[in-house]
Amino acid sequence: MPRERRCELVESTHEALSIRRQCELLRINRSTLYYHEQDVSNDDVAIMNEIRDIWEKYPFYGYRKITAYLKASGYQINHKRVQRLMQISGIQAIYAKPKTSVKNAGHKVYPYLLKQLDINHTHQVWQVDITYLRYGSGFMYLTALIDIYSRYVVGWSLSNTLDTDSCIDALNNALKHGRPNIINSDQGCQFTSEKWIKQLLEKDIKISMAGKGRCLDNVYIERFWRSFKQEAFYLNDYRHVAELKLAISAYVRFYNDERLHQSLKYLRPIDVYMAVSNKEFIGLANNKLAA
Repeated sequence: MPRERRCELVESTHEALSIRRQCELLRINRSTLYYHEQDVSNDDVAIMNEIRDIWEKYPFYGYRKITAYLKASGYQINHKRVQRLMQISGIQAIYAKPKTSVKNAGHKVYPYLLKQLDINHTHQVWQVDITYLRYGSGFMYLTALIDIYSRYVVGWSLSNTLDTDSCIDALNNALKHGRPNIINSDQGCQFTSEKWIKQLLEKDIKISMAGKGRCLDNVYIERFWRSFKQEAFYLNDYRHVAELKLAISAYVRFYNDERLHQSLKYLRPIDVYMAVSNKEFIGLANNKLAA
């Protein structure tokens, strides 16, 4: 990746001001903000700054969407040029490249148990999943379990490898809150492994697995991933694993204890999780709507 030099007065990670706005306030030409060892024209540098502004706002945009965005803004540019300039700038879309759910053909697959199941109390069904978090030049992998009824995140763990041990660590943390009747997962090799299956069977937990390609079967944990990434992870630059762990812990507390959920009639997961019965949950929801 080419080296770059930035004006010391401009902060690329400023919380409130974009690079463009900082340059405007300082009366600095953005084309002078970066220099590159590669042969790049002044026009390319200006477009690279535009690309960086777009990417900082939408870090999940790849070169195709950034090209479309630039064209909509009046630039005459093709995707090959955008892709080249992104490579020079070291900019890459944040998206799920690592396969976190690789099936092992030799492992037993269990049936999906949630179809037409009336989920009406806490610890009836948990969902478990793994997501990747791009970190520095590599990836960290976050495993979490969520209680479907209350949307309460009961346990999580962070690892730099896609191994079953990290999943079991998350499970053990979750079991401090109680024991579910069912745990639902995808058919990834971590959740079909002998080590994982043994843990569930020993604790008399029923095993449910989503069908291949049926992402909606695990929709609640997927929504948690989306919320965490959009509301916390993408907004910050974590330089150390310890910082990332603290951020995850803080967000889980926020998600469980403070964040209002439309699907829970604008209650917090902790409100529903602590409710003794479905009737109590309905009463809480009615009081919330009447307030």
